[in-house]
Amino acid sequence: MKVIVTGGTGMIGTAVVNRLLERGYQVMVFTRKKGLPADTEKALSYHYWNVDAGEIDREAVLTADAIIHLAGAGVMDRPWSAKRKNVIVNSRVQSGQLLADTLLSAPNRLKVLVSAAATGWYGADPEVPNPAPFTEAWPAAPDFLGACCRKWEESTEDLVQIGIRVVHLRTGIVLGPGGGVLAALKQALKWRLAVIPGNGRQVISWIHLDDLVSLYQAAMEQAVYKGSLNAVAPYPVSNAQLVQTLAVARYGTAFMTIHIPAVALKWTLGERGSEALKSCTVSAQQLLACGFEFRYPDIQAAARALMTASGF
Repeated sequence: MKVIVTGGTGMIGTAVVNRLLERGYQVMVFTRKKGLPADTEKALSYHYWNVDAGEIDREAVLTADAIIHLAGAGVMDRPWSAKRKNVIVNSRVQSGQLLADTLLSAPNRLKVLVSAAATGWYGADPEVPNPAPFTEAWPAAPDFLGACCRKWEESTEDLVQIGIRVVHLRTGIVLGPGGGVLAALKQALKWRLAVIPGNGRQVISWIHLDDLVSLYQAAMEQAVYKGSLNAVAPYPVSNAQLVQTLAVARYGTAFMTIHIPAVALKWTLGERGSEALKSCTVSAQQLLACGFEFRYPDIQAAARALMTASGF
């Protein structure tokens, strides 16, 4: 079975590629770099595409059995200038449209496309006591990330009309040893500091990298997964709980908690500061109804595994 992976060199993509190779799939990684040699022993090959120029390896797309679509520019790693916002949106929407247009233009054998999506679809929790978690039925939020996520999902939806199963995994905060949130916290934790943004009460809907990789595999292989699904663990936590649980897993009680004032974050990060302070409670019930079994359903188990894997 031939599987295309876009965005296959990031933290999530690398883990997905490794999992697929371990399971005996033939993996074709789409990349902007030309001439990368294939690893025939691992059934791994590299195929050039350039989304901005509309260039793609048509033969690879039309002969693939499945696509795992992870491509997209980083959201929080740079200031949100107008130019950067365009990059964030276009890297997701144009890449999805390029894949869809290629598949719609000629006969192909694709059975399923599993695309990254994000809980940024939902915006912030409603300002009411104990708000109900967001379910997949909620409309996209009327803000930058909400609009981005809506266009992102829409970019590949036409494939459903030609019988291709399309899955959008609305992913929360990914906890993995190779980057993401843990990389941002790692330096402070090395100094036994648990650094918490704002008051720390904002809810974080998260998922361990291993569970996310297993979910991509399950969504690719099993027809029960379709449409938009929240890719989050069943037990969200507050930001303070997240950071302090990681610190406890490493140091027991021998650490100091520091809060970064909300005004400082907003001044330093600009519009991104509001995202860092946002509470977003997302339901995993639909994922559980599909039969997905989490290896790390709670933050305590995830923290212990992360501390071991990340070499603290």
